[in-house]
Amino acid sequence: MSALGGADRRAVIFTDDPGWHGRVLTKALAARGVHASYASLKDCALNLAGARPRIVIPGFEQTPPAGAFVRGVPGGTLEEVILRLNVLHALDLTGVPVYNRGKAIERSVDKGLTSFLLLNAGIPTPRTWVVEGRAAARAVAAEALNEARSLVLKPLFGSQGEGLQRLFTLDDFDANPPVNGVYYLQTFVERAALPYADYRVLVVGGEACFAMSRTSEHWITNRARGAVCAAVPLSNPLRELAEAASAALEMDYAGVDLLQDAAGKWWVGEVNGVPAWWGLQQACGPAVTAAIVDGFCARLALA
Repeated sequence: MSALGGADRRAVIFTDDPGWHGRVLTKALAARGVHASYASLKDCALNLAGARPRIVIPGFEQTPPAGAFVRGVPGGTLEEVILRLNVLHALDLTGVPVYNRGKAIERSVDKGLTSFLLLNAGIPTPRTWVVEGRAAARAVAAEALNEARSLVLKPLFGSQGEGLQRLFTLDDFDANPPVNGVYYLQTFVERAALPYADYRVLVVGGEACFAMSRTSEHWITNRARGAVCAAVPLSNPLRELAEAASAALEMDYAGVDLLQDAAGKWWVGEVNGVPAWWGLQQACGPAVTAAIVDGFCARLALA
């Protein structure tokens, strides 16, 4: 995509830790005529004391940003997280392109809602139960373990493979309390052979762009946990399922995780609304950042 033309447009990147992603984003955006600065959603506010609502963003006191790129929504209390998401909703409602929108972030950060939306759209996803209360969850686990070799207990909100527990027996269930009282239990997808592998597909603007495998001797195959990443062809069903999953959650761009079971069937595991792409870029090259930034700039051009 060529530069947007005219005076440089100013965008905000919401992040508490710019790091590598912040550097490549600001550099690529600058090449397209967009000046980006960082802000934490912790430092943003809603000023509703005047005739019109005002969204307070550090560095944008005089004029709102031309667009907002969401690289992170900090955790916190329920009230704090709701306020941070409300800032994204408010920007969207006032015509500022938000990438991804607050609605998409909410849908993807909540694994239970993600699984519901995937299944509701007819997209193959592992059998999942989202249960509050230990007794009810234990009954679910007992029945599920009669039909499956193992289950995975996941935090409802989490990333990079943190907090995952594999359950083979009810003793394993009893030894692993839930996070914040909610049990997200999912059938473990058995692979045909070791090592374990899953696949990450980047979808931008509804189109799958790049894919990589993540291979590990451990059943948790996140790159952050040491998995080896390698580019793979974007053939079906990787392309088709990833695009369908992104559409089901109404994402501007998404990192879609897929697995193939021992019988050869493909499953969509998760859909990431704030995906990191360092590993994907190492595997597939700098065109990864270019595709993401082009998608963001396309949103700006429509604003």
